[in-house]
Amino acid sequence: MANQIKIPGGKELIDAKALLEKAGIKEKMKVADLGCGHRGHFSLPAAKLVGSGGMVYAADVVKSALKELKSAAILFGIANIQTIWADLEIYGSTKIPNETIDLAILNNVLFQIKKRKQVIQEARRILKKDGKLLVTEWKKIKTPFGPPEQNRIEPEKVKDFAQKAGMKLEEEFDAGPYHYGLIFRKT
Repeated sequence: MANQIKIPGGKELIDAKALLEKAGIKEKMKVADLGCGHRGHFSLPAAKLVGSGGMVYAADVVKSALKELKSAAILFGIANIQTIWADLEIYGSTKIPNETIDLAILNNVLFQIKKRKQVIQEARRILKKDGKLLVTEWKKIKTPFGPPEQNRIEPEKVKDFAQKAGMKLEEEFDAGPYHYGLIFRKT
C-alpha cells in the first residue's frame, strides 16, 4: 500500500471556486452546470457563491449522478441546487427557459460527447444576453491519466463552435496542469 500511486482529482486538477470567480460569479445569479457529474465539482461551490438568492441548475444524463449530487447538497445544507435529467446533445432537453441563466458551465463534458455543437447551442439558448459560458477541458497532450488523447477537443474547435453559436471569446487560460479554460460571452 505504501507504494500505491495517488492519482490527483477534484481541486488538485481544477480549482472550481477560483474558476467560477474568474468567470464573474456573484450572489443571486442563476447558474447552469451542464454535465454536473456525480460529485458536483462546480455545482456545490457555485451554489455557495450565488447564495440563497441564487440558483444552480445541475444537469446530467446519468440519473445516479443527479441523485448523488442531491444527497451531497442535503448533507452540506445547500438548498439552492435543482437537478435536471437531460441529454445535452438534444437541443432544449434541459427544460431551462430561454435566456434565464447568467453563467453556464461545461466542465470536462465535451470530450465525452459526439454532438458538441448542439451542447454549445443549448448553453447559448439558456444564457441571458451578455451571459457567460465557462468551458474547461482536457488539454490535447499526453497525460498520465484522463481520457484518451484522441477523445479530447482542441480549444480552437470549441472557440469555432461558440463563435458560430453567437458567442464571443473573452478569455483563454490554463485551468490547471492538464486543462485549459475558455470564457465566452453571449452577444
